[in-house]
Amino acid sequence: MAQIKIYGLREQLVANRARISATIHRCVVEVLGLPQEKCFHRFIALDADDFIFPADRSACYTIIEISMFEGRTVETKKLLIELLFDTLWRACAIAPQDVEITISETPRHNWGIRGQPADELALNYQVER
Repeated sequence: MAQIKIYGLREQLVANRARISATIHRCVVEVLGLPQEKCFHRFIALDADDFIFPADRSACYTIIEISMFEGRTVETKKLLIELLFDTLWRACAIAPQDVEITISETPRHNWGIRGQPADELALNYQVER
């Protein structure tokens, strides 16, 4: 399971939302092994007054926060980060300099999904990768 928040300037994020979402989802499916139908993205489009960032970032500056079950290896998480940088650049023209990614892991027992704690759910994918 992964919940993903994407922050950016309103005009850039809204115009590219579908492409950014598809790109991020391809990466998490490939690296984390999530099922194709498990796409949980929230776009937070901000006005310029509400999104302050350094002058060495462009208007395409994008923050990606990934909240997911714990259990992936350091190598898997690094691979996901590297693939996101590369694929967002190639597919969405968002330079790696303009992307910041944070991954937060939470034990499955701290998630509630479909009316029960996630550690009691039978998953159709492997978390430990």
